[in-house]
Amino acid sequence: MPTYLWKGKTAGGETTAGELVAENRGQLMQQLRKRRIVLLNVREKSPGLSIPFLNKRSVSTKELAIFTRQFATMIDAGLPLVQCLDTISKQCENKYLREVITQVMQDVEAGSTLADALGKQKKVFSNLYRNMVEAGEAGGALDEILQRLATHIEKAEALRRKVKGAMTYPLVVMVVALGSAVFMLIFIIPTFARMFADFGAALPLPTRIVLGISDLLRGYWWAMALGIGGGIFALKRAYQNPSGKKKIDQFLLKSPIFGTLLRKTAVARFTRTLGTLISSGVPILSGLEITAETAGNEVVREAILATRSGIKEGDTIARPLRTTGVFPPMVVQMVAVGEETGALDDMLMKIADFYESEVDTAVENLTSILEPIMIVVMGVLVGGMVVAMYLPMFKLVSVIATG
Repeated sequence: MPTYLWKGKTAGGETTAGELVAENRGQLMQQLRKRRIVLLNVREKSPGLSIPFLNKRSVSTKELAIFTRQFATMIDAGLPLVQCLDTISKQCENKYLREVITQVMQDVEAGSTLADALGKQKKVFSNLYRNMVEAGEAGGALDEILQRLATHIEKAEALRRKVKGAMTYPLVVMVVALGSAVFMLIFIIPTFARMFADFGAALPLPTRIVLGISDLLRGYWWAMALGIGGGIFALKRAYQNPSGKKKIDQFLLKSPIFGTLLRKTAVARFTRTLGTLISSGVPILSGLEITAETAGNEVVREAILATRSGIKEGDTIARPLRTTGVFPPMVVQMVAVGEETGALDDMLMKIADFYESEVDTAVENLTSILEPIMIVVMGVLVGGMVVAMYLPMFKLVSVIATG
């Protein structure tokens, strides 16, 4: 639908302007009439240059958190929903988010609830977001729910950044080490090979191995590139398949270095999300279904859904959680205590706080463990090749000295 730039006067005689998405000018005038604005002039906004990487069609977690926090503050101040959305859209820098907010505002003006209007924008607002807003509207505490949502989004993003940082460091170091090794094998080692061709004597075994790898890489680099590409493609295809995704996630959870970090992250995400939903008035069964969608791990997702099935059959939360074997005994015990005392949401938040601090510690420990390992790996790769290339020279010097 086209976007129109308009200028008009409010009922109080003040001049105002803005932009709206509408099917035609008649629908635009209808929308402005509902807001008691007299239209002075209007023109269709030109689409401008369409370059995919310049025209951002996504909303970052930080932008969503800022929008939610602003929205909550304005509602708490007593401003009407439509006015809040209109004000936020005008000061929004992300054009795509501005369009989305404007569309939500128009749907609310047309009589939709805020939750239903957000539900039409599935690319931006998750099921968790929509369900919490719906609970807030039903309970008359929308501002409080939005504040909780903003806090939840910020904490989830902080947790994601920590885990991503822990994973990125060893990956970057490994890529640099392998890149250095490949560069030496393709461009530097052949120079030594030509020099050793005139040497005449038998080369040491390490030197012959490095020269063989260099010849193999230069002669069959395309086969290696195809192999790596094929492996990545096969891994992606396997991850798209539920059974393949489960096997990969099981392997990651059991891996010696990253497994503990990933398990603690999954527990923190699960308890934080479920605690936020329950404290906002979302029913436990709906909360578990939404939490399963945001688990980020197929093994954890199946465990949450199994727990949900157990509750549907009349069981407690703690018993099926224990049966899955995915969650640590401490988590199960604290959930059981929360159920008995009627403070499950508070207990879940305490578990989330504890495991988020555990993630911090795990990231620090992981970094301290990986640093010396990465140094050794780089030393073996690069230093090993350098030593292999200099061994024949040492041999030549010893031959000359004895001769």
